[in-house]
Amino acid sequence: MRLELKRSKVRRVVSSVAIAIATLAAILMPVTPAHAAYGPDQTVSLTVNSNAGPSLTLAQLTGTLAFDNGNTKFRYALRLCWGSGAYPMPNFHISINGSTVLYPTLTSTTTAPSGCQVSLFLYDGEYTHSTTVANVTLYVTGGWFYPGNTYNSRTKSVTYDNPYN
Repeated sequence: MRLELKRSKVRRVVSSVAIAIATLAAILMPVTPAHAAYGPDQTVSLTVNSNAGPSLTLAQLTGTLAFDNGNTKFRYALRLCWGSGAYPMPNFHISINGSTVLYPTLTSTTTAPSGCQVSLFLYDGEYTHSTTVANVTLYVTGGWFYPGNTYNSRTKSVTYDNPYN
């Protein structure tokens, strides 16, 4: 009977120690922060045409933009077409909340589709903002010469609201 009593005591002590160790491990284990998830891609399509002289397509910006549900990030996959009537190469930038400006870095080029000259310029990335991203505005500028040597430029923009705020 004494042997059974000792075994029972040992089991209870071992069980208590195991519970204490498991509880301590759970308390000390670092908590992994939740990762924000991206919402659905929003289609980007912006064309800049000349507004004087012959009608020319100066630039086309196409692709996708998506916001994260944590309200501080967005990702983009954009393609810039240099229109066949444009000179010099068009450019674009992104404005976050109407103030912060982002100039995306060219990630690669590919063969230009019909209507574009030189190459199709690819910009893929992700941007993390220091505060809540309320909206993102894309600005595209293209230029051309008309009449003769007079340089003209035109800028168009489109704004995308963050659906999570």
